[in-house]
Amino acid sequence: MERAFFVCIFLCLWFVLSRSADFGEGVSVLSYSESDAAASGSPSEPLMVPLTLIHGADSKGAVCLDGTLPGYHFHQGSGSGASNWLIHFEGGGWCNTIKSCVFRKTTRRGSSKFMEKQLPFTGILSNKAEENPDFFNWNRVRLRYCDGASFSGDSQNEAAQLNFRGQRIWLAAMEDLMAKGMKNAGQALLSGCSAGGLASILHCDEFRDLFPKTTKVKCLSDAGMFLDAVDISGGRTLRNMYAGVVRLQGVQKNLPSTCTSQLDPTSCFFPQNLVANIKTPLFLLNAAYDEWQVQASLVPSSADLDGNWKECRLNFAHCNSSQIQFFQDFRDQMLDVVKTFSKSNQNGLFLNSCFAHCQSERQDTWFANDSPVIEKKRVAESVGDWYFDRVAVKAIDCPFPCDNSCHNLVSK
Repeated sequence: MERAFFVCIFLCLWFVLSRSADFGEGVSVLSYSESDAAASGSPSEPLMVPLTLIHGADSKGAVCLDGTLPGYHFHQGSGSGASNWLIHFEGGGWCNTIKSCVFRKTTRRGSSKFMEKQLPFTGILSNKAEENPDFFNWNRVRLRYCDGASFSGDSQNEAAQLNFRGQRIWLAAMEDLMAKGMKNAGQALLSGCSAGGLASILHCDEFRDLFPKTTKVKCLSDAGMFLDAVDISGGRTLRNMYAGVVRLQGVQKNLPSTCTSQLDPTSCFFPQNLVANIKTPLFLLNAAYDEWQVQASLVPSSADLDGNWKECRLNFAHCNSSQIQFFQDFRDQMLDVVKTFSKSNQNGLFLNSCFAHCQSERQDTWFANDSPVIEKKRVAESVGDWYFDRVAVKAIDCPFPCDNSCHNLVSK
């Protein structure tokens, strides 16, 4: 009991810290609402997986922001899953200025010196069939995020001693894992959450190209549909931030030419301009009222100088009707963006009407008795049905506030 108690405390702290790192400067920490926490019950003891550094990656220039070795957490598959591989990109925001990247390299998001030596594998990474029915016995990898550009930059700043080598980290990790048996994969899934969800979109077709045609390869983006949306002041907070990321970290050269031949590089860092042209089967898992985008892109404190949105921003339950309509307009934009994408038979969609973010990593939102559902199906069931071609999945929730199965996040 004592051990279980301390594991529970560790998980709570880890969840709060991991969420806070996603936001960058000036954005509040997210947590469960009290009702959701009470409903979820005590989690079972999770599998703790050690950190593996990629030795030799530095000889390829594949290093974190501070020059340290990149790494991942790997749990070997067994039984029917022994030859199947799940690669999961860690999320954690971006850095778009020298100042923010210098700060980032003093954290686990920019240096392996500060990374946890072990991480709990929950949700899509869980090793328990009752928590992760379709992927529990696969080879499962959580790729640590220490570059600040969704594993897509390739540049450096010698004066600030910054290495922007996300693309090289991605390639070095894939080379290392292929040598560990991934080259013989019968089935493979590339997934990611938040900034990692964007990475899974950016690298989806590259991942497919690593394997022979006989390997079943698909991609999953969780909370990665960041929209080029207008904020409450009429500005474009996220576009301005992305422009800095792309310019500072040398991202342009690694963006799909199908996009950059038609649009500017910053536009091609937005998934809405990429997903329709991805050849590999892709599943988009997203909250229609993505709470990260609400906090950092739609209603940032910098755009709310008179404080009219303060209460609403902290808790959607305190929003008035016109503020809720603003969020409904954002949902409409997301629905419009995925319209062409969802027409493809090979693609999947689970777009629920929750104020949430990253639903595949958390056990309570991935697969639990009270998990969010659309048409009585939980996220894990929908992703599994799509991956294994059991049934087509194009699940779009009715608008807020119709879904009482949501596990909404609130700001602290």
